[in-house]
Amino acid sequence: MIVTISGPPGSGTSTLSNVITDYFNLAYISSGDMFRAMAKERGVSLEEFGYMAQADPAIDKQIDGHQVEVSKHGDDLLFEGRLSGRFIDAELKIMLKTDIKVRARRIAQRENISFEQAMQETLTRQESEAKRYREFYDIDISDLSPYDLVIESSVWNPEATAQLAITAIRSMKKKGLRD
Repeated sequence: MIVTISGPPGSGTSTLSNVITDYFNLAYISSGDMFRAMAKERGVSLEEFGYMAQADPAIDKQIDGHQVEVSKHGDDLLFEGRLSGRFIDAELKIMLKTDIKVRARRIAQRENISFEQAMQETLTRQESEAKRYREFYDIDISDLSPYDLVIESSVWNPEATAQLAITAIRSMKKKGLRD
């Protein structure tokens, strides 16, 4: 089974991905991890690397292409990334939606920064990504139609969000709908 989990920064995609991969024994491929590693290799911050990616489509295309290539040669995989659900042929495509204030609060707590700083960085990153996706792929990131399951993760705590996703995956496996 191949599952994708997408969502904006602070929506809980990493938390959900870890729970799902452990529960169903799936391999975990994260575009965010790859993006952070590439920024670190270049010795720049995530914000700086975001601007670099905005100017150079090859960065996003390398990350997205890597995920697509891996998906063609494996089973029992979970892909986490903003665009994973749009590029990968998966049995289940999950999108986490979350209010920006909730996301900024989560990021501030996680990174031990002020709410104001987290909000500014989140808005900057969100604008950069939306611009890149529109320019590079003609994708409107606000269009959620490619996803099979959209979960509003500011309503549910991480455990409840995970249970919703687990229930959906189990239901698909039980009925043999796509597995």
